[in-house]
Amino acid sequence: MGSKRQRLGEPGSSFYGTSPGSSYMYNPTPYAYVGQSPPFPVVKLRGLPFDCTEVDVAEFFHGLDVVDVLFVHKNGKFTGEAFCVLGYPLQVDFALQKNRHNMGRRYVEVFRSKRQEYYKAIAQEVSDSRGGSPHRNAPRAKSYDEGKDSAEHTGVLRLRGLPFSVGKDDIMDFFKDYVLSENSIHFTMNSEGRPTGEGFVEFASAEDSKAAMAKDRMTLGSRYIELFPSTHDELDEAISRGR
Repeated sequence: MGSKRQRLGEPGSSFYGTSPGSSYMYNPTPYAYVGQSPPFPVVKLRGLPFDCTEVDVAEFFHGLDVVDVLFVHKNGKFTGEAFCVLGYPLQVDFALQKNRHNMGRRYVEVFRSKRQEYYKAIAQEVSDSRGGSPHRNAPRAKSYDEGKDSAEHTGVLRLRGLPFSVGKDDIMDFFKDYVLSENSIHFTMNSEGRPTGEGFVEFASAEDSKAAMAKDRMTLGSRYIELFPSTHDELDEAISRGR
């Protein structure tokens, strides 16, 4: 599944490092799982709006550490279900309190899930992406692709659909055929300082950014990433909004 997915299951004081919060919602008691491995902190959601985004899920679970959101597809169509990985096992109990709460006009069901169920869904998404799933390779409107092809390249690409847990090393590995530094990779944040699932990459030249468009709609972890030609002005504006 790749090194990033393997890192999700590494043991430690938490599953994913130190949380930014200090409330009991973030910090588990050290006596909670004495003598046993803590359960993998994942819940399953059902009944999501079909235009739901990762940001919507993060806002739905406001106050919890949302590490990853995996939307479930069948025959290339979103099923209205998703898996949400949280920062600590004890946060699952708080997430379950959101069961049958509304997201927009729809109420969302929240269930306990298991590591195996989450990994199986990842494997299915990756398999679909490699095997020609309609969702992964659905023909876009002609004008959409022509717009990408005809856009002027300035050396900057915008990325959409990034996992919340993505790091700069993941982006450098995704574009491993190009020379990138950490300073050339930028993730956008919302007003609360949470990732939006978008980012920008500055390449050494316009020729490199144009060639890198060959990675459009390829997978990073379990997600397929969309690439768009961008500009330094758009990059600066996005970073300013995050601040």
